[in-house]
Amino acid sequence: MDWFHKKEKKAKQKIRESFGKPKTTDFNFDIIRRFADRNKKESFQNLSEKTCNDLNFNDLFSYVDRTSSFVGQQYLYERMRRISDNRKPLDILEKWAARFEKDEPLRTDIQYHLQNLSGRDAYYLCDLFQETTIKPPKWLPLAYVLSLTNVLTIVLIFFRPEIFILSLAVTIVNAVLHYLNKTNIYSFLYSTPQLLFLDKTVRKILAHDFLRNSENISENAVRVLHRVVKKMNFFRLEEITKGDPFGVLWFSLEIISIFFLLEPIFLFRVLRRIENHEKELQEAFEFVGLVDEAVSLTSLRAGLPYYCQPEIISDIKSMHFSNVYLPFIKNCIPNSLDVKGKSILITGSNMSGKTTFIRAVGINTLMGLTLNTCFARTFASPKLHLYSAILMNDDLMNDKSFYLEEVQTIKEMIEVSHQSGPNLFLLDEIYKGTNTIERVSGGKAVLSWLNKGDNLVFISTHDIELTELLQEEYKLCHFSEHVENQNISFDYKIKEGKMKTRNAIKILEVNGYPPELVAEARQISYEMDKHRQTFV
Repeated sequence: MDWFHKKEKKAKQKIRESFGKPKTTDFNFDIIRRFADRNKKESFQNLSEKTCNDLNFNDLFSYVDRTSSFVGQQYLYERMRRISDNRKPLDILEKWAARFEKDEPLRTDIQYHLQNLSGRDAYYLCDLFQETTIKPPKWLPLAYVLSLTNVLTIVLIFFRPEIFILSLAVTIVNAVLHYLNKTNIYSFLYSTPQLLFLDKTVRKILAHDFLRNSENISENAVRVLHRVVKKMNFFRLEEITKGDPFGVLWFSLEIISIFFLLEPIFLFRVLRRIENHEKELQEAFEFVGLVDEAVSLTSLRAGLPYYCQPEIISDIKSMHFSNVYLPFIKNCIPNSLDVKGKSILITGSNMSGKTTFIRAVGINTLMGLTLNTCFARTFASPKLHLYSAILMNDDLMNDKSFYLEEVQTIKEMIEVSHQSGPNLFLLDEIYKGTNTIERVSGGKAVLSWLNKGDNLVFISTHDIELTELLQEEYKLCHFSEHVENQNISFDYKIKEGKMKTRNAIKILEVNGYPPELVAEARQISYEMDKHRQTFV
């Protein structure tokens, strides 16, 4: 008992030391997203794969995730990919996070018990209520016969030693069926024992008065889960014997399991029960996930230099924020902006901060709507659907060019612009895969269209022509650089109004391009400027 308490004390000390810090472990998103990909809950919006890629969602999640269990990790991922119609989960999240922030012993104890579900097999728990339960194989009745046969051979072998040949033959058949069963139902075989840990974790969490009467899990769900687990003594023994100290014992259990075909017999018996109680199991899963999410949010906030809870405003075509930043970008420069009645068109040179700023707007909008937390001093925005066209690539496997991919992505924005709303559209360098004249003319038409109604657009561009064509519809902003003494510096601060300087050719000069080349570039630029007003 002293050994157990010392181990628990050491584990809790480690939990306290890691509080407020990002995880240093690797993230396997293929398995983390297992629950989210199959969850069919109705919502305000499920974020598209395209928008997630544009917002560097995996980097965001890797920073935000401070969960203690893999159940909580999967649940948090799903919550961040889906903007809910219902405000109630956020209210519960805030209530629990506030308590966990004040009550360190409670928080640490819950984190300690959540770690019961930190084994890799816990990732497969969601299969039990999301996947169609596999029907028993046709040979399952034979398994009972084979098992009984080996029971009888143990008794008869003392009277008729030649019975050993029969027992050996039956055992070989059992071994084939045993491993065939493992191959066919891999995820169920490894997820089912995790119900033992889910039951244990639920009971430990509910032992605390603060969570005992939670509306997020019914007494029936707790009772059903425990009833299912009570029928799993075989899997309980199998889990206990896993690991190096019990290697011999585990091997012995495996031999016994093969000899009597225990695994398929007990597994399909349990699966029948699970199939009848999928709703209760999901309720228990999501309860643990929500508790872990609340603790994770408390840890995230504790590690931030500052944050705010967003204000959801009714003024649709507006957005106000101060000192917005991205904490997972080192030395990220905060920015502030007041958007009122007009969308935003941003100009500036490469590396000046335009795209990072647009991502920061999208990420903070998402964080506010899903976790009620923004990386900002203040953040006010209406409830918006999120769409983006930032990262574009040539899709050689599908014979799709950079330009065609962009055309199709923006077409989707056009289709939703008047079907659902309000919307936030984030675009970077529209139609950069085509020539200047068609890029500017097509870009102007698209941006005017997207700006209609309740939609809000943030667009970055190098095309000065667009600022003149859209200055009545869009608020103009810019990022700038400073070139002096052969050095280029950026302040990464957004500024209102048109960009007054252009330093692209100066940057060529600073980087040692031939003087003749630089002079020619300046002359061409001057001549093009004379004709630009005619074009616009």
